[in-house]
Amino acid sequence: MISNFLGYFSHDIGIDLGTANTLVYVRGKGIIINEPSVVAINSRTNQILAIGTDAYNMVGRTPGHIVATRPLIDGVVSDFEITEQMLRYFIERVHRETFTILPRPRVVIGVPYGVTEVEKRAAQEASINAGAREVYLIEEPMAAAIGARLPIQDATGSLVVDIGGGTSEIAVISLGGIVSSRSLRIAGDELNQAIIDYARDKYNLLLGERTAEEIKIQIGSAYIQDDSQTMTMRGRDLVSGLPKELPINDKEVREALSKPINDIIESIRFTIEETPPELLADIMERGIWLTGGGALLTGLDQLIHKSTTIPTHVVDDPLTAVARGTGYVLEELETLKPLLLHHDNQPTL
Repeated sequence: MISNFLGYFSHDIGIDLGTANTLVYVRGKGIIINEPSVVAINSRTNQILAIGTDAYNMVGRTPGHIVATRPLIDGVVSDFEITEQMLRYFIERVHRETFTILPRPRVVIGVPYGVTEVEKRAAQEASINAGAREVYLIEEPMAAAIGARLPIQDATGSLVVDIGGGTSEIAVISLGGIVSSRSLRIAGDELNQAIIDYARDKYNLLLGERTAEEIKIQIGSAYIQDDSQTMTMRGRDLVSGLPKELPINDKEVREALSKPINDIIESIRFTIEETPPELLADIMERGIWLTGGGALLTGLDQLIHKSTTIPTHVVDDPLTAVARGTGYVLEELETLKPLLLHHDNQPTL
């Protein structure tokens, strides 16, 4: 009763709880938080020192007793207590400008397709413990399609590829349901690791995760580009143990990224093979839609088009598609409730 009363003074929020970044959509306001899913902890006292951007800036730069960690692995909760603290921080931050002492919002959270009941329950209970009064879960490819404003409730096929930090979700959606799909744990983090492995194997140079991500963002590509690009990578020489810097060009980065990218494309091809012919005809006409941070990799749409012969498009602002989708569900909750995941602990209005 008290929780419902406090709910009147709370902002309903949609959360894209990602492995790399957490985005928060506030009903009526849009996306107001976009920060790394990182928490810095003092291992001696178990005290949380920083969350989000402040914690990310500590990665690789902390003394031994301070650990900057990601509480989500492959898109699902791996550390329940830290995830709860992170969610509480974001919920309280949303309500700082209001007079709500104990915010009790309704929350819609995007989760990877095919997560287990245990993983669903972990996401829901962490949100409830963090202050939510009601929690609804939606599969990320469905949320991404809603955020991209695809006609998912029509009798027409839409193929969505959502490439996040920990998982890549591939789904054919029609009549409000997922017809065929693949979920693979190859995404942005694997691309970073591929660059780290390449530098180690070819140059005996150990790169940090942030350095690898900067290389991927600045000169990374999936398809040959007209202009050649080069940048300097800095790390530790594994032979001498001393700092070292070397140039790396876009061709080398493409070579490093080729295996994980080919694995994603192979999964897209498998999903297409499982799609009914009628829906496949729709996809041939409408194309493949890329969402998530991985969609920003230069030339990825060109490579997928070449490999599948299907037109491939990057949606507007792909990084926020899932968060926008959760927000749209909040705005039209009664209409879109059939699209949500239901399980034993699912609250009802």
